[in-house]
Amino acid sequence: MFGVRLLHLGDGDVPGPEVYWMSDWDQWYRLAFQAVLIQGEGVTALIGTGPAEDLGPMNEQWAGFLGERAAMRREQGQWLPDQLAAHGVALEEVTHVLLTPLQLYTTSNIPLFPNARFCLTERGWTHFHRTKRHPHDDRWSCLPPHVLSYLTHDAWDRVRLLADEDEVVPGIRTWWTGSHHRASMAVEIDSTAGVVTVTDAYFTRRNLDTDQPIGICENIYEAMAAHERVRRVADVPLTIYDADQLIRYPDGVVAAVPGS
Repeated sequence: MFGVRLLHLGDGDVPGPEVYWMSDWDQWYRLAFQAVLIQGEGVTALIGTGPAEDLGPMNEQWAGFLGERAAMRREQGQWLPDQLAAHGVALEEVTHVLLTPLQLYTTSNIPLFPNARFCLTERGWTHFHRTKRHPHDDRWSCLPPHVLSYLTHDAWDRVRLLADEDEVVPGIRTWWTGSHHRASMAVEIDSTAGVVTVTDAYFTRRNLDTDQPIGICENIYEAMAAHERVRRVADVPLTIYDADQLIRYPDGVVAAVPGS
């Protein structure tokens, strides 16, 4: 059994049709970007490494696509290494980093974890290396050049390419979802609060409950299949974007660490 904690990395606003397919045209919604800390049984794992300390390059891309309102806002102390330190977790202690999707807000801090195994879908890795042009998966908005160099040189022996159905360690399983990106997956965690699922395949609980795909969806059939499976297996379904989760878990604790 594992403990699960949400780490709030910052916020950005996006237009309604990006979150809810073909609807909410006159609305903007706040996405609360989150990493997930998993602890227990000799494992200290992260889902996502958060955006870089310098938000400028990422925000330049986002503002160029959606306007200045979409730029990420981050308060002091929300950079992921600062949050880990506040919770008594040293970067060297992180044993596993699970990457979903491959985007600057999940991959930018990869080189800060010198001992972690980096787990990402084989489908996503292959897509990154084989794709020349794509309207959604721009190469350098997925992995910055210095991060790619780190993964393929310094950390290559610690990179694990996950099958469509896989197990990271006993009690932490992954499955490929597609839907949002070719690298998107769901993580299932056997926690002290039941089975927790974490994914980027949908953005909010409304997507899941109403079976409405996200607007920025690469495959609607994959989205609906991911929704169905999450509803079937999860006691606690989570995303890495839903702002309501921060209200539901104001201290970030979704499941207590065993023995704490």
